[in-house]
Amino acid sequence: MLAFIIKRLANAVFVMLSVTFLAFVIFRFVGDPVDQMLNEQATQEQRDDLRERLGLDKPFLVQFTTFVGRAATGDFGISFRNQRDVLDMIAERFPATFELVLVATFISLIVGVPMGVITAIKRQSWYAETMQFTSIIGISLPSFVVGIGLILVFSVWLGWFPAFGRGDTVDLGWWTTGLLSHSGRMSIVLPALSLSLFQITLVMRLVRAEMLEVLRSDFIKFARARGIPARSIHFRHALRNCLMPVVTMTAMQIGGLIAFALVTETVFQWPGMGLLFIQAVTFVDVPIMAAYLCIVALIFVVLNAIVDMTYAVIDPRLRGAEK
Repeated sequence: MLAFIIKRLANAVFVMLSVTFLAFVIFRFVGDPVDQMLNEQATQEQRDDLRERLGLDKPFLVQFTTFVGRAATGDFGISFRNQRDVLDMIAERFPATFELVLVATFISLIVGVPMGVITAIKRQSWYAETMQFTSIIGISLPSFVVGIGLILVFSVWLGWFPAFGRGDTVDLGWWTTGLLSHSGRMSIVLPALSLSLFQITLVMRLVRAEMLEVLRSDFIKFARARGIPARSIHFRHALRNCLMPVVTMTAMQIGGLIAFALVTETVFQWPGMGLLFIQAVTFVDVPIMAAYLCIVALIFVVLNAIVDMTYAVIDPRLRGAEK
């Protein structure tokens, strides 16, 4: 087990270094941050002085190793545009993103699981076919189209929910939440729905596939032969046996939701990490861009490592397969 954990940690370190290196290579072609920070009347001497203060005059490998060394200690540098500590800026935005992802995940489960069960046990019904068709539309539409459509219908036409922003927030120490205020709860509905639509489709299709497989199992046939009510068979026996893949997939998708929430946050002007990243790209704020990608990659790596180690604990054969 120790060798398994060490190998997973080594893989995690390699992935983080690879992501950071690729990010630095890509950011060299984004643009020159000096052009964004100085006006057109700035002299070449002023440009060279700013480039030297930012460390951009050093070779690429020196910049990369310096960033990795500082990032390992939690120091991602200073924002070129805002002249503030990058980690502090991300820490301010993280609660908004995490709150949005949490609500979107909750919506995807309470909607996707029942839809998956219904489409499995009522395969030939018209409403199951309708759910299947709707899921195809949901998985095909881009996030920004869904977001704009929700704003048009529920904000512009009906006026039920705010079109942008996070609403009023409540400070809980270093954490901020909008779920404790009425405007905050109303503001999170549309972005959470937009972000959860793709996840709902994944959960529904996974539950449906698992339910169909479980319903063909021998113990289900035996339960029917004993005269156990259909509701008990479907929801007590079959559903419980197909939830483990759903839980695993949901845990893995949390990292994806955090990473891809930037489109939803931009459409709804949600003050999270994704919107901060888009603004950083606009102004070529390399420290923020690099820190964002590193943190998102770290979330993916940690979630993958937790799932792998959990599987290794549950099934010892996986540990033997790694040797």
